[in-house]
Amino acid sequence: MKDLDLEEQEQLAELKAWWKQYGSLVMTAILIAALAFSGWQGWRYWQFSQSAEASDLYESLSRAVQEGDAKSVRDANGALLERFGGTRYAALGALLAGKYYFDRGDLKAARAQLESVVERSDSTELKDLARLRLANVLLDEKAYDEALKQLDAAHGAAFDAQFAATRGDVLLAKNQRDEAKSAYRLALEKSDPRSGAFRESITMRLDALGG
Repeated sequence: MKDLDLEEQEQLAELKAWWKQYGSLVMTAILIAALAFSGWQGWRYWQFSQSAEASDLYESLSRAVQEGDAKSVRDANGALLERFGGTRYAALGALLAGKYYFDRGDLKAARAQLESVVERSDSTELKDLARLRLANVLLDEKAYDEALKQLDAAHGAAFDAQFAATRGDVLLAKNQRDEAKSAYRLALEKSDPRSGAFRESITMRLDALGG
């Protein structure tokens, strides 16, 4: 029993010596880990609250567009761009606002919204969609070379048919009929066989040019 007590005492002494040497280091490590976990949790909460706020603003913008409330469209979209400019919600909001302005003939405002997506969005798909719509705005503005420049930009294969069709429209507006026909043929080639309405529209444009 005495031998056991002696062994325990030796172990306790070793533990005390170890703690004296490394205890502060262990406590510091624990504290750092706790702070890191707390910071991570805080960051997650901040991200969630930011996402929720951006989502609410996008919903407000969507309602304003549906109701045709120009002031609310401007206010909600402005807040999205100012406070959440790098988020997907801001890009979606700018696309929505761009269509709203385009449908009302405000090409300058539509162009500004779409350019903001091209310049600021980190989503390739949204940038492609914005470029395509921007090219149509520039076509309406008769800024044909600028429209072609947008259509020359690299884009995802999913947009090949739409980019080619819009290129055909721009080239036709420039009275480059042969080049327009080539673009329309490419649009048909790249289009989904199931996209009946789109293919019919392109076929009609080709027929009007003599095929």
